[in-house]
Amino acid sequence: MTLDQKIEAVLFLKGEPVSVKKLAELLEVTGEEIEASLEILTDRIKEGGLNLVIKGNEIMLGTRPELGPLLEKIHKEEITKDLSKASLETLSIILYKNGTTRSEIDWIRGVNSSFILRNLLIRGLIERTTHPSDSRKYLYQPTFELISFLGLSRIEDLPEFTETKAVLEKRETELKEDKDQ
Repeated sequence: MTLDQKIEAVLFLKGEPVSVKKLAELLEVTGEEIEASLEILTDRIKEGGLNLVIKGNEIMLGTRPELGPLLEKIHKEEITKDLSKASLETLSIILYKNGTTRSEIDWIRGVNSSFILRNLLIRGLIERTTHPSDSRKYLYQPTFELISFLGLSRIEDLPEFTETKAVLEKRETELKEDKDQ
């Protein structure tokens, strides 16, 4: 397996921008070797439907611009479908917690929420940021567009926000205490 193939696989798996430094670290090579292999990868994939998107020192796989109309049509179909009960449940957790991790959502719902989070991200209803106290985790928060769409000026304007947030926090504390015992 060549280095450019390995880079392609990592970028595909990650599905988000990856720095040259991180690629070099993951693949146990130098930054110069990554840079050289990125040129090979760029040449190799230019005949297909993918391309490399480079912004500063970060790289990700993207789709070729000519495929824009087709992908936009597919994307519109996906985002115009009604939200499922599971999506609404996940969205409610994110709204009332006003920022939470996937593991917390999974714990509250009792099932894996990765696919639902992906769909909510694609629809622009939530955003993902790096967790402030643990850079290995992401924090999922409602977007400004969602808050505006709901007719709210701020999250605290949600119905029974204070009471619901207090119940969630109390239950979390109780479960953490039970776990520690």
